[in-house]
Amino acid sequence: MAAWNSMYHAMHQRNDKRPFSLATLRRIAAFARPHRRQIIGFLLLSVVTAVLSVATPVLAGRVVNAIVDRAAAAVVIGLAVAIAVAALSESGLGLVQRWFSARIGEGLILDLRTTVFDHVQRMPVAFFTRTRTGALVSRLNNDVIGAQRAFSDTLSGVVGNVVTLILTLIVMIGISWQITLLALVLLPIFVWPARRMGGRLAQLEREAAEHNAAMGTQMTERFSAPGATLVKLYGRPDAESAEFAARARRVRDIGVRTAMTQTVFMTALLSVSGVAIALVYGLGGFYALRGTLEPGAVVAMAILLTRLYAPLTALASARVEVMSALVSFERVFEVLDLKPLIEEKPDARTVPDGPVSVEFDAVRFAYPSADKVSLASLEEVATLDTRGGVEVLHEVSFTAEPGQMVALVGSSGAGKSTMASLLPRLYDAESGAVRLSGVDVRDLSAASLRATLGMVTQDGHLFHDSVRANLLLARPEATEEEIWEVLRRAHVADLIEALPDGLDTVVGERGYRLSGGERQRLTIARLLLARPRVVVLDEATAHLDSTSEQAVQAALGEALAGRTAVVIAHRLSTVRAADQILVIEEGRVLERGTHQSLLAAGGRYQELYRTQFDQGDKVPA
Repeated sequence: MAAWNSMYHAMHQRNDKRPFSLATLRRIAAFARPHRRQIIGFLLLSVVTAVLSVATPVLAGRVVNAIVDRAAAAVVIGLAVAIAVAALSESGLGLVQRWFSARIGEGLILDLRTTVFDHVQRMPVAFFTRTRTGALVSRLNNDVIGAQRAFSDTLSGVVGNVVTLILTLIVMIGISWQITLLALVLLPIFVWPARRMGGRLAQLEREAAEHNAAMGTQMTERFSAPGATLVKLYGRPDAESAEFAARARRVRDIGVRTAMTQTVFMTALLSVSGVAIALVYGLGGFYALRGTLEPGAVVAMAILLTRLYAPLTALASARVEVMSALVSFERVFEVLDLKPLIEEKPDARTVPDGPVSVEFDAVRFAYPSADKVSLASLEEVATLDTRGGVEVLHEVSFTAEPGQMVALVGSSGAGKSTMASLLPRLYDAESGAVRLSGVDVRDLSAASLRATLGMVTQDGHLFHDSVRANLLLARPEATEEEIWEVLRRAHVADLIEALPDGLDTVVGERGYRLSGGERQRLTIARLLLARPRVVVLDEATAHLDSTSEQAVQAALGEALAGRTAVVIAHRLSTVRAADQILVIEEGRVLERGTHQSLLAAGGRYQELYRTQFDQGDKVPA
């Protein structure tokens, strides 16, 4: 209880406008609850160790008295043995204590990291489009480690030192209340700096955490293949270096300032402790010379005084450590308090068996504002942009019957990719409904939705891993034979066979060791391995040259065969055979029909078609 009280009081010493609350303490306790048995064992060991630390000065005083009184040698030897046993026991228990501390601390890191990681994975895509990656990674690393210090180090220190402090005071008062009172006169010198330093060091800790997150973000972005290329192309390495160095210097300055503040604080406290010991020897010696105090009692009081001021010093430091740890807890909870916009219903359904239809029924959609999906500290801005809610899709309706292909065409920014993102529930419609085989996607389980629908985007994203690992992302239980089968169907098997390590070749970050067409064919192979019943293609050939486009188109033919498909196309030549083509402009369905009927209508589709033809696309009418 003393430990939690110390944390609570530390919370209310903050100078910012967001004080910690009992609710925060309860959340911290919830993370500690799975480790409660280890924490109890740990605290019991702390109590026993504290008792042994107080017993040693008392035994030392008795040795002095025995020597002065010329007691039997056996008595002195027995007391010396008792001191040795106490010291060895204290050391042994210290090792066990450290084991408990490590188990609790590392267990808490595991729990915090997995909780934050799982929570972040549930966040909508809008969260990731706004958040700086380095700032988010910093929460999972630096802040989680900072938070666990409250349990692995500070908590045990608080409990052990409180017990030591109480026992020491009881023994000292029993020996001489006058000397004890004199020693306590200097106590305010400990308390006042502790209250002053806690808030100051917590503020420095927060600023250092923010700068470290910013440096992590800069490294994450600039050390990626596209980021490094951009820096080199625009010739800004010196400017990047200067920006990074400025932040690094600030972190260094904060580190030096924090270290010196702590050192000055601790030195001052130790100096006060030294003065107090001198007073004990002076007053105690005076009483001993007058015969009102035994010589051994003076020695015991001097040693006990170190047992008094050492825990006081540690508790003063613990206050600072608690403040720093609570800053980290706050930053972790700040992420956990962001509510995912997309939640799976408890009674979620599965997509009915058989071929699947796709239906948009009067769908309206507006992208959420930043304050609903992000944090200012993760975007590294002073305040979040509260703009949002502007409708980008207006009463969009269409149906793709099982096995049909519906193509979405139109100007850039018309809303085509937004429509595609509603199918796998990367976002949810504001009103209306998106249905698969008549079931609203909001009523479907995530597992069923992922098993039913596959998507290929225009960037062909791959992880920095082997070809095999990138493919097995779609279906981990797939066999070697099934992998090679989809590679052949995606027209990329020859390429993989020619690689140095075949399927075990690492493709590099985002697959940058492969060409654009090769990446796209690998992502199509991954889709084929997943065996979805509905395929969404978001401009899968938009950035490819003619040769690569032909290869990818052949692979897409395999991917679309027998499946319901929604295809977003920039090049109209790729969707001439679609069962239905929708012309999307400003979030509305402007025209719909087949290729021939839309050409004959002489509207926006014909305009887009003629523009591409005039620009050199050889697209026969």
